[in-house]
Amino acid sequence: MTLRLACLQAPATDHPDGSPDPVADRHANLAALDEAAARAAAAGAQLLVTPEMYLTGYNLGAEAIAGVAEGRFGESAQAVARIAVKHRIAVLYGYPEVDGDGVVHNAVQLIGADGRQVANYRKTHLFGDVDRAAFAPGEELVVQADLDGVRLGFLICYDVEFPEAVRAHADAGTQLLLVPTALMRPYEYVPRQIVPARAIESQLFVAYVNRIGVERDFVYAGETRVVAPDGRELAVGSDREELLIVDLDPADLAASRDLNTYLQDRRTDLYGAE
Repeated sequence: MTLRLACLQAPATDHPDGSPDPVADRHANLAALDEAAARAAAAGAQLLVTPEMYLTGYNLGAEAIAGVAEGRFGESAQAVARIAVKHRIAVLYGYPEVDGDGVVHNAVQLIGADGRQVANYRKTHLFGDVDRAAFAPGEELVVQADLDGVRLGFLICYDVEFPEAVRAHADAGTQLLLVPTALMRPYEYVPRQIVPARAIESQLFVAYVNRIGVERDFVYAGETRVVAPDGRELAVGSDREELLIVDLDPADLAASRDLNTYLQDRRTDLYGAE
């Protein structure tokens, strides 16, 4: 069964130094998410994916992030659930998650079209000071969920740059790897080169969904990519706000794996398999 996927390449809000207002931005982003979900559902999409840390912004600083972090069952999750039910579409969104011990994680959560919380993933590979100052790393690499017969897996931004992380998903049966991201310039080589390579070498679909615009000193690159396991670019984002719609057919995955036998030809007796 074909899965129709919607990728929201959305702008980041500029937070002037000394006067961030992430709570107001969160409400604005929820309103924008509602509008995007309506458009995605009208186009027949079953799943809408947002960028990394979509609800609050990403480059806010550790203190601001801690101030707006929520539990996975918090007010924002409930608001996203209402949007999902309203438009009958599953939503994967990025947000700052605080656990019961007060530890903050960079997380994504999947809400089903019925409003149910399906899966939650915490970023495991932290990028530079912007991540390490604000977040603790997640400890569970492979988080999966099934949607309309397709096995989904989740990574966040920098995670996908490690081949071991993607291969772990392939070994666990992930068919579509969803990667919300906040990639800034000058790292455009990631969507252009690394993401297609990961899709080919691990034989799965990869949806890499990025921000655009300016957030403090970060200029986001856009260039959202949805790549098939044979390396075909099924959707390519520009440097503007857009909603990309793409159909993913699991039969293409099976055909690609029949032709490209990387997974079965590995010499794990020599180098092991993680």
